[in-house]
Amino acid sequence: MHAAGLLPAGRRRALAAGLVAAALAVVSAGCSVANTTSSDAASPNTLRIVLPQEPPTLEPCDASLTSTGVVVRSNITEPLVERNPGTGDLEPKLADSWEQVTPTTWRFAIRPGVQFSNGATFDATDAAFSINRTLDASIACDVNGYVFDDSKLTVTAVDPATVEITTPIADPILPLRVSFIEMVPRTTDSTDKVRIPIGTGPYMVDYWDAGQKLALKANPNFGGTKPEYTRAIYQWRTEGSVRAAMVTNDEADLATSLGPEDGAGDLGVAYTNNETTALRMQATEPPLDDIRVREAIDHSINRTGIVKALFQGLGTPAAELVAKGIVGYNDALRPTSYDLAKASELVAQAKADGVPVGKQIRLIARTGQFPKINEVVEVIQNSLSKIGLNVKIEMMDTSGQMQYQIRPFPKAGPVLLMIQHGNQAGDTQFTVDQYMLSEGYQSSYGTTDYDDEIKAAEAKTGDARQAAMEQVLAYEPAEIRQYAYIAHMQAVLALSPSVSYQPNSATGDEMRLAEMTHATQQNNA
Repeated sequence: MHAAGLLPAGRRRALAAGLVAAALAVVSAGCSVANTTSSDAASPNTLRIVLPQEPPTLEPCDASLTSTGVVVRSNITEPLVERNPGTGDLEPKLADSWEQVTPTTWRFAIRPGVQFSNGATFDATDAAFSINRTLDASIACDVNGYVFDDSKLTVTAVDPATVEITTPIADPILPLRVSFIEMVPRTTDSTDKVRIPIGTGPYMVDYWDAGQKLALKANPNFGGTKPEYTRAIYQWRTEGSVRAAMVTNDEADLATSLGPEDGAGDLGVAYTNNETTALRMQATEPPLDDIRVREAIDHSINRTGIVKALFQGLGTPAAELVAKGIVGYNDALRPTSYDLAKASELVAQAKADGVPVGKQIRLIARTGQFPKINEVVEVIQNSLSKIGLNVKIEMMDTSGQMQYQIRPFPKAGPVLLMIQHGNQAGDTQFTVDQYMLSEGYQSSYGTTDYDDEIKAAEAKTGDARQAAMEQVLAYEPAEIRQYAYIAHMQAVLALSPSVSYQPNSATGDEMRLAEMTHATQQNNA
């Protein structure tokens, strides 16, 4: 969220409040949902998965949040179209085909014969309802801010098999945006978020014991290939070593978000994900409003040392917020040098000009955000103290940290926020719209000139789009410096010898249970 990774303009306080309320509702709801059972553990057709944190919500329109999407996307609910994480191509899902019928109108042909888990038939009316519900600012859907920037679209169910979407101006990547909208039945609450979603995916919620575990079971109305595993039990443990031990001790079949030292041993599977870690600097608050201070912070981060010592080489130092393979990635950019002498000089210059460099800066990070997160922020704090800055670390849970990650931000600066962004869509526009526009959903700073450059790049297609987006990414560290990029991450999961599964770049945001099979039927990936 990137988010999970992760978003756009004009968001009201209702969004942050809604996310916090959803998280609190999960914690406070003590009762079980549906058919709670104590016989989860023994069945060979049950997947036992341990996550670093409990999903804050299962609301489908918040599935762009990593901790929600990893359970919901393509398991419980499905989109009209989806992006292949290997090729980047858009592929049919609940829509068989799509076409641009005018410069501002796209038409989607709905796949016939699809049913929701409650037995209701899915058609264009449900598709139109799902899109409109997601774009309704009153329920503050994360996907709306993340993908659509509160855009005003006209969505029409032309007939049961056809839905049309009209945009105010031509949008060359609208189908890519639509791939983020999970389809729900028209009977879904349109004024509030739901706790237990109904979808068309291969699984449905069986029960959710808040704070304990979450169970999915096979959807009897699923029309696709039936998954081999008929149940999945999710639990959550903050410590990576504990998650790894649960797999090595046969208490779980799969554990996510592990570090190289967490003890998965031969059961550890390393893979490239699409996450990039960075430090966001609240450039509207002194002393962070001085670009020399921000540049000093950038030079204070020992990216190579962090990747080598803390991540044990599972990653590469980053010079931009998108990873290789994303449209717009700039291969010519190089990470900022680690130079404490230069950083100290910049801070001294700012101090001599009256910048209050001694003012306490809050360094906020989320517990379990990525492996070795505590050690990373401690290393950064130590470097920043050496160059004359006063930094206090604050570790928060998901709901607390999200208040600082998305607009509207609390008036509690100056803040350095540790973020982790995974561009799930494959185009730089989804990164810059939320993280770099002046009023971006996860942006705390920008300029009108930079906004204009971003918008001009987004209007282009093909090679011209790639070149323009490269320039957009090069402009940020040179002229804006809202971010100190840290590393393009690799991930490790622990996998039981009894399960065959090949993780990919989308696994951290969308872990498809239907792709997991019994290892006895094929070689373990």
